[in-house]
Amino acid sequence: MSDTQNLIENRPPSVAVLFVERVAATPDAEAYRYPVPPASGEGPDDWRSLTWSEAAERVYAVAAGLIELGVRPEERVALAAATSVDWILTDLGVMCAGAATTTVYPSTNAQECAYILADSGSRVLIAEDAVQLAKARERRAELPDLAHVVVIDPAGATPAEGDPDGWVLSLADLETRGRAYLARNPGAVKERLGAIRADQLATLIYTSGTTGRPKGVRLLHDNWSYMAKATVGTGLIRHDDVQYLWLPLAHVFGKVLTSGHIEAGHVTAVDGRVDKIIENLPVVRPTYMAAVPRIFEKVYNGVAAKARAGGGAKYKIFQWAAELARESAKISQDNFRRTGRASLPFALGAKHKVADALVYSKLREAFGGRLRAAISGSAALAPDIGFFFSGAGIHILEGYGLTESSAASFVNPGEAYRTGTVGKPLPGNEVRIADDGEILLRGPGIMSGYHGLPEKTAEVLEADGWFHTGDIGELSVDGYLRITDRKKDLIKTSGGKYIAPAEIEGQFKAVCPFVSNILVHGADRNFCTALIALDEPTILGWAAEHGMAGRSYEDVVASPAVVQLIDGYVQRLNEGLQRWQTVKKFRLLPRDLDIEHGELTPSLKLKRPVVEREYKDLLEEMYAGTKAV
Repeated sequence: MSDTQNLIENRPPSVAVLFVERVAATPDAEAYRYPVPPASGEGPDDWRSLTWSEAAERVYAVAAGLIELGVRPEERVALAAATSVDWILTDLGVMCAGAATTTVYPSTNAQECAYILADSGSRVLIAEDAVQLAKARERRAELPDLAHVVVIDPAGATPAEGDPDGWVLSLADLETRGRAYLARNPGAVKERLGAIRADQLATLIYTSGTTGRPKGVRLLHDNWSYMAKATVGTGLIRHDDVQYLWLPLAHVFGKVLTSGHIEAGHVTAVDGRVDKIIENLPVVRPTYMAAVPRIFEKVYNGVAAKARAGGGAKYKIFQWAAELARESAKISQDNFRRTGRASLPFALGAKHKVADALVYSKLREAFGGRLRAAISGSAALAPDIGFFFSGAGIHILEGYGLTESSAASFVNPGEAYRTGTVGKPLPGNEVRIADDGEILLRGPGIMSGYHGLPEKTAEVLEADGWFHTGDIGELSVDGYLRITDRKKDLIKTSGGKYIAPAEIEGQFKAVCPFVSNILVHGADRNFCTALIALDEPTILGWAAEHGMAGRSYEDVVASPAVVQLIDGYVQRLNEGLQRWQTVKKFRLLPRDLDIEHGELTPSLKLKRPVVEREYKDLLEEMYAGTKAV
């Protein structure tokens, strides 16, 4: 048995136990860094640290406070807050109390928030601020099980007339009560920890879904314990790393990173403010970080826009360097596959050194200068963007998983990564491809089922443990997986041809530096069309250079010049497609797609039915005069 297999098979029953072991092993080592904005509101943030023992003191106080409030094992405690060190500590406190966390995105509206709280039967809500408290208060009549709301930032979150006695308290109050409870019952948390079973509910994550009501995915303590061991077992996470964590922790992708961190014992810098990423990277100087493809697309578009703004000569240098990066990455990865060395031919290597001095080194410095690898997940990364970063020395390791598989089922293996694939299965995970191309998974990361929905569970989870992902993929001879599309998203044209829209959309994002979101449409139609939303700062920058300074985004995208500009990129896209895949017509949207309008999930996935319904008139306009089947 290998060391990795031994670690996984002899895992403890819970990440809560792993946390206790980590605190005992390295009590004085730095665990977390977090920003504190200046009191004046101006200037850089002050970054502070918590050691493992300091974190534990707060975690156990939260756990004891919940026990004192009457929370019993496996009862749900909802957490509606943005990513922060408080989110992590309270989640660990819930686990150490033997309870289960229900994650809620802070962007969730009051109606859906109430549905999740009611469906999960959550007894306590830990809310970020007065805004989250107001959602629960507005729907309190629908939440008979909700006994308390604990507010992390108490500013403005005072008890109101009509609130039950003691219904609202601050996180500081909860911790104070917890410490007092521990003084009277010093063994209370230890007793709860000792009673945690591997098959006990740890987390309920409601899939935001691209259609229908969200379903609560039941993830057990054993799922997270496995994930902690398996992610570290890949060798990608080390004890001397510094992780930059900004992903939403209500999403399974962000949550799994907290488990691996505890097992590895490295430093995690936590800040969920997306608008601070560019500012934070040179300060944190991470050695690894995870992100969704949209972040890498925005960085790429931003670099291209900056080069274009620098004048024709600078933009030509960037274009040359970008193509060279892609060519170098493809050759380097191919050589590694054949020889085990990521080498370049002499002449190409010499050009690469020049491009590195002019372009790539500056890009790496923008990421902090120490980034060993970036992990990309949640959606497909356009291969050409992946090859660009790879050639520039920023190694993006794509991974794959779902909420139902505790996030991580596949990941690219370090130096042997292959852009355009999601890598190999995590240790202990099994995969097979069904006759229709669907990816099936089995292993310790798979959910126990959907909360209160046995029929829905039976639709995707077989009795022998195989989970139907709904994704279509291909396995290489040596075990690398390539995702081609969602099974339900495959388009069948009226001519009987099957098309994977995500593949075409990804190719367009690599071709067009102005695109933000794109939806390819064509089911039961005789040709494909596209709805395209542009990246506002990038296209407004172009517009200012072309006599349209000061005009609104909506005006700019409606202008003939911009339509012609994007048409050029659509034609470039079509050059690389089969005839039946080509985009014959497109429309530019009057605004970008977003979470607020329900067009994107909180993890920035496209909700196709929503977008198609909202822009039905534009779609029909493109097919006017043609026969639909």
